[in-house]
Amino acid sequence: MTRNILPLIVVAGAVALAGCKSNRDVLPPEAWQPAPAQPQGPAAIDQAGTVPPPEQVGSTALPGSQAALIEAAGSDTVLFAFDSYGLDERARQILGGQAEWLLRNANVRVTIEGHTDERGTREYNLALGERRANAAKNFLAAQGVGADRLSIISYGKERPAVDGANEEAWAQNRRAVTVVVSGGR
Repeated sequence: MTRNILPLIVVAGAVALAGCKSNRDVLPPEAWQPAPAQPQGPAAIDQAGTVPPPEQVGSTALPGSQAALIEAAGSDTVLFAFDSYGLDERARQILGGQAEWLLRNANVRVTIEGHTDERGTREYNLALGERRANAAKNFLAAQGVGADRLSIISYGKERPAVDGANEEAWAQNRRAVTVVVSGGR
């Protein structure tokens, strides 16, 4: 009996296949050709033989962090002229970027540190550092950042950014630095 079933299965399969139409009978002519191979993976090479640039990737800085502030504003530091606490155009640009970031991150509080170069007495430099920190704070507050989110401290000449007793070092030490103290996620 099994001898008779096997030929019947083979014949039934052949009949079933004969009744099927080919892809050429069903699909339009443009679909008859195989699809071109698509590049795979992040280092796929384009037709010109070059690696295309990566897709735009968002920030890697944690929201509300010091790195996010620097990324958004361009810097956390503004510099001052000798014996001055006036904000120049570059300082106003940086502080404007900081203000925009602070307004977008309403849960963040910052401390603005005032610093001076090594010249002058300790008392004079502490007072000048305070005026520099207040100048930055007042600018941020004028841009709409709540004064309750802004605190200041003066370090005077006690925490130089750069060691050295020359104009290049002194210029980098005359600064106000905005430091994120809370609110980061």
